[in-house]
Formats: sequence, C-alpha cells, structure tokens
Amino acid sequence: MEVKIRNMVKQDWEGVARIYQQGMDTNISTFQTECPSYDEWDKGHVKSCRLVALEGEKVIGWAALSAVSSRCVYAGVGELSIYIDNNYKGKGVGSKLLSSLIVESEDHEYWTIQSGIMEENEASINLHKKCGFREVGYREKVGKDRNGKWRNTIMMERRSALEKYN
Repeated sequence: MEVKIRNMVKQDWEGVARIYQQGMDTNISTFQTECPSYDEWDKGHVKSCRLVALEGEKVIGWAALSAVSSRCVYAGVGELSIYIDNNYKGKGVGSKLLSSLIVESEDHEYWTIQSGIMEENEASINLHKKCGFREVGYREKVGKDRNGKWRNTIMMERRSALEKYN
C-alpha cells in the first residue's frame, strides 16, 4: 500500500468528516457528539498544520492542530487531532501521518504538541509514544462521552528536539 501525505484542502472534507464520524462512533476518540460542518471545523483548527493521508485519491487519515490559547506566549503550542480510517488502522498510516505533522509543525514554529487521549484508547496512546510523546498528566472525569459516561484522559506532549527550542 502506497500512502501519500499532503496538506488538507477543503475538497477533502467529505473524507475527513467520514473518518471523524468513525472516531466518534468508537466512543473513545473524542467528546464531540456530532460531526461539525467544514466551516465550524475550519474555525477551530490552525490553517498551517492540516494533513491528510491518501491511498490513491481516497482520504484514509487526517491530522490537524488547534491553538491551545490566544495568548502569544503559547503561540508555539498546538493541540493534536489525528484520526485513521478503520480499514487502515495498524498499517503504519498513523505513524507516517503523525511524523509528517511533527515536521510540518516545527516548520511553522510549534515547539510543543499536546494531546488529551481517553485512557481506553490504547492504540492512540501507543502511536503517540512511538512518535516521541510522553505522558505528562491524567485528568479524571474531564468530560462525558456520547452515552453520558464520565471519561478520564491521559495528557501527552511532544517537545520539539530542534536546538532553537531547547
């Protein structure tokens, strides 16, 4: 399988939304209860760090950053979202996509990427660890899932190894 990574464009939204819905359906990937419109999603994510993974022309995964704060001192800290099509999990797509997003983020002056991952989502936690993230915290009953069950999250972050950030 040949996987291509490129910048996301608006025309990718149907595939991105389909995969996001798959993540919502697992009930361990997001607290989001409904897939947003493209315009809503677009407003919540930085413009520079949005990637899709493709097999041929089919979107099979996506990753994007959101700002963690409007304060200028946190301009280099991004919150990661990454989702892989159910049919492509365990095939290296997530590693390739996240590794590419790390490079993209550093090219756009991000020194830290953070993620809050539901503790049951072991595949995501392992992917993050594989790509250099470390556990930095635990949040108990931080939000309710689609069924109203309180969920805990593992906080993970990756600090850039680039000399200018250390």
